[in-house]
Amino acid sequence: MSSSGTIDPSHFDPPKDAEEFYREALRLMVEWEIPFLLGGTYALTCYTGIRRPTKDMDVFCKAGDAPRLLSRFQDAGYRISVEDERWIGKVWQDDLFFDVIYSFSSANLPVRDSWFEEEYTADVYGVDVRIVSPTEFIISKLLLQDRYRYDAADIAHVMLKKHEEVDWQRLLSAMELYWEVLLIQLLNFRFVYPSERDCIPQWLMDELLERVQMQSKLPPTKMRVCRGRLFSPRDYLVDITDWGFADVVGKGLEEPHEREEH
Repeated sequence: MSSSGTIDPSHFDPPKDAEEFYREALRLMVEWEIPFLLGGTYALTCYTGIRRPTKDMDVFCKAGDAPRLLSRFQDAGYRISVEDERWIGKVWQDDLFFDVIYSFSSANLPVRDSWFEEEYTADVYGVDVRIVSPTEFIISKLLLQDRYRYDAADIAHVMLKKHEEVDWQRLLSAMELYWEVLLIQLLNFRFVYPSERDCIPQWLMDELLERVQMQSKLPPTKMRVCRGRLFSPRDYLVDITDWGFADVVGKGLEEPHEREEH
């Protein structure tokens, strides 16, 4: 399938009574011509054929377009909530909702112009919409790792089915700050599909493994850092509040040299 092709998924499985709400919301967004991409389970179904129930829709847009999009829905009579100014808002109709996502929690991974470079489309509830590309689909899942949700299977399935269409260089560039997370998922793929290891470019594995080797030669970091809250803000909170680790930003409660003096 070319990047400009149309994907025609056979079916989706939305919450009860949600289909009409989603159909009208998609129709309005297309009419308003505010650039957006549909991701999550909808993109997964398009790329792999996997069908599973979904509690909402994931709509991706650039941060600068999010206030415009949310305001248009508010003017159209929908209830709006801004769950976290850093990355997500919601559009509600009674108890039904969908997410408007423009970044990823505290990670520096905003939706950028590059997300719109490739065009994948799908007929969703009778509306022709753009779908998050395989490359950006993987990016959107890489940091979802906590006790209640871990999307490694989604990543592996899309890598398996769409590896020829993934822009591996763009994926590496997007994950430059978190390249170890990318390596974790590539190793996971190799473990899950030992016969399909060639789906991952060898140059990419070589690059990331070389970084591990070079990193191992460096002295330990002076600041005790826990980046676990990029995966799960709740599961790694104790590291910050009780154990003295620095969070993703800021300093820890106690620095290494201070511990040594005690």
